[in-house]
Amino acid sequence: MLQSNAMKRREAFKMFLKPGFKEEYKRRHAALWPEMKALLKESGVSNYSIYLDEETGVLYAYQEVSGDSGSQDLGGLEIVRKWWDYMADIMEVNPDNSPVSIPLPEMFHLD
Repeated sequence: MLQSNAMKRREAFKMFLKPGFKEEYKRRHAALWPEMKALLKESGVSNYSIYLDEETGVLYAYQEVSGDSGSQDLGGLEIVRKWWDYMADIMEVNPDNSPVSIPLPEMFHLD
């Protein structure tokens, strides 16, 4: 699926890591499933980074999205639900195991 740069937008959101799971979170993401990588790219997600505030356990995510949906809109897909299940033991999650995720409004941007 070819994505147009003209429609690219920036998105940020926060999630919550359970205490003591910093290294496990890093390990799991370092070995991100190839199917998940492919799905994100095919969906137009790029320049995706996640940062940890170690004092609070808050994960801050940033991604650029081309097209209509970012990573937070893919929960209807089986591979995404499997990833949620895999991560549920180390993150704060909703009843369906999706990560508790709060969108963050952009307050400033400098190119």
